[in-house]
Amino acid sequence: MVFKDREDAGCKLAKLLARFSNQNDVIVLGIPRGGVSVAYEVAREIHAPLDIFLSQKLGVPGHEELAFGSVALHGGQFLDWEIIRAANITQEQIERATSQAIAELERRAKLYNGDRPPLPLKRRTVILVDDGIATGASTLAAVHALQQRLPARLIVAVPVAPISTCQWLKSTVDELICCDSPTDFSGVGQFYEHFEQVPDEEVMRLLCCS
Repeated sequence: MVFKDREDAGCKLAKLLARFSNQNDVIVLGIPRGGVSVAYEVAREIHAPLDIFLSQKLGVPGHEELAFGSVALHGGQFLDWEIIRAANITQEQIERATSQAIAELERRAKLYNGDRPPLPLKRRTVILVDDGIATGASTLAAVHALQQRLPARLIVAVPVAPISTCQWLKSTVDELICCDSPTDFSGVGQFYEHFEQVPDEEVMRLLCCS
């Protein structure tokens, strides 16, 4: 399956989430930046409030494109100890990378939401949306953080993710919903005709329109 753009992906994903339409306890959370564009369409179609949830990968020093873990705002963390040991990453480096990532997440939270408090999630059905999942590290950090906020149910919903990632990630949530789970997967952008970076201004606009 190839999506025209994130709007198209969100509309297709919303069809798989139709049973959650018009329910007072449902909240849709988009992972900025690209995930918010998909989540906006989902929230609009199922008539649910939209908010953001921030997470960020932790890059191997000197090879930042390779993640050794990830963190999410408000406490979630995932560390890949196999990569940490292979790259000889020290505890000091882990702590430094984590502090820098959290500072960036706090900056982005202030940029996107200003002084607006996050929506309450306790005893709610939370649908966490991204534009796709590759390794699942950032998603797992977000899941761990969200579970600490005691939702009634936690659902991860994405347009595309490799079947291997889906198989292990679905055991961490109440439900994982995915439009397409290919075995031939080289990157999320492979499944979009248009996959340009979403600017901060677009994230803020979508949040204001929701």
